[in-house]
Amino acid sequence: MTSPRKCPGPVSRRALLKIGGLSLGALAGGGASPNLSRLFAAQDGASRVDRDFSVILLWAAGGPSHLETFDLKPDAPQEYRGPFKPIATNVPGIDICEGFPNLARRADKFAIVRSLFHNRNEHSGGTSRLLSGYASVAANPTDGEYPEIGSIVARRLEDEVRDLPLYVGTNKFYGGGPAYLGPAYAPFMVSGDPNAKTFSAGNLSLSQEAASLLQKRTQLLASFDTFRREVDRSQSMSALDKFNQRALDLLTSSRTREAFDLSKEPDALRDRYGRTTGGQSLLLARRLVEAGVRFVQITANFPVSKSVGVVGATNWDDHSVNADVFRAYEERLPQLDAAIPALLDDLYDRGLDKNVLFVFCGEFGRTPKIGYQDKSKRPGRDHWCRAMSVFLSGGGLKMGQVVGATNSRGEDPSERVMNSNCLLATIYRRFGIDTHESILDNSGRPIPILTDGEPIAELL
Repeated sequence: MTSPRKCPGPVSRRALLKIGGLSLGALAGGGASPNLSRLFAAQDGASRVDRDFSVILLWAAGGPSHLETFDLKPDAPQEYRGPFKPIATNVPGIDICEGFPNLARRADKFAIVRSLFHNRNEHSGGTSRLLSGYASVAANPTDGEYPEIGSIVARRLEDEVRDLPLYVGTNKFYGGGPAYLGPAYAPFMVSGDPNAKTFSAGNLSLSQEAASLLQKRTQLLASFDTFRREVDRSQSMSALDKFNQRALDLLTSSRTREAFDLSKEPDALRDRYGRTTGGQSLLLARRLVEAGVRFVQITANFPVSKSVGVVGATNWDDHSVNADVFRAYEERLPQLDAAIPALLDDLYDRGLDKNVLFVFCGEFGRTPKIGYQDKSKRPGRDHWCRAMSVFLSGGGLKMGQVVGATNSRGEDPSERVMNSNCLLATIYRRFGIDTHESILDNSGRPIPILTDGEPIAELL
């Protein structure tokens, strides 16, 4: 964790999808995998899924510092504490960073869990561990070896709608993905920048390209000849036809195009979110869940100046060799303090807080002890999976509270110690998804959605 070797950081693998090159799976959130017959052999169980519940996940790729956001330690020794001070919120007993004055006035609308941990200290390994509930075999898998939560949700709700993607993302997470569920359950990737004046989802446009794609449907299906023969033997050809139809439905869906149309929003509201990619992405996420999308993953894309270091707008990997962690937060916090309160107000004003859960976190926290490995001797913090803070709002959960605590230096949970699977179990509980259910992997082996982790009772 203290190696002077430059950390490559999280890999931003933005899928700039072009409609002419889209797979059926990317178009509809519903493609077909070579293991389709095994996939559809899995039993769904008898759990009753809540088809009105949705999640917006704002993901700080690289790992946000709990000590600069929601778990400050002003009395820790100098080599641990940063320059920021805690401030009181409108809920007695809850303190957060002074960089969040707007958020502090809305503590009755959020909850903070301070005592989660897991066992993977690498970016993609940590991402895979946190979002799937399983530790990958590979240390830094490009793609998850187990399905991330959004893919599981898309799998369980796949019959809900045909003209709207159930799972939408702005970036493919490094270490995330549908794994053995196949491309049918990968997120529909937004190909444009919501902060651009001419933003459109791009891959939903009924342009000449789209018309051409539809005209080539026969040729496209012919490319599946080999796969058809294999699937026909398992009598699952209807599954491919279903996904194919969903792709076409999505291309011609006015409801989907409407959901992605940010020009429908008043300029004053867009200004409140902040004219950043991250801020406008959160506004887009609100439009999507309001339209019926069930899981939206947004990369926390908030720009920092080049003088801070080599981290970019989407990279929160604030090692000393990458950035001055404190200067980076001086620039990020005001942007977050505009975008997140705007989203919270929007959700509550529209009555969406009962059924839409907003989550802000990354793959882990940062080292409590400050490092100075870079030759410039600027301060930084390294990877720290032993403690992290997760911010939640809405979802019909109990707000206005802090759950758990870390020790005086923010090193380890000291109260209400919880495996990070407890966060997943809580979200699955709200979706009505039974985590004991199993899905068959590529070898036909039944894999439970989670093997451990209980819903966080204080939130429920």
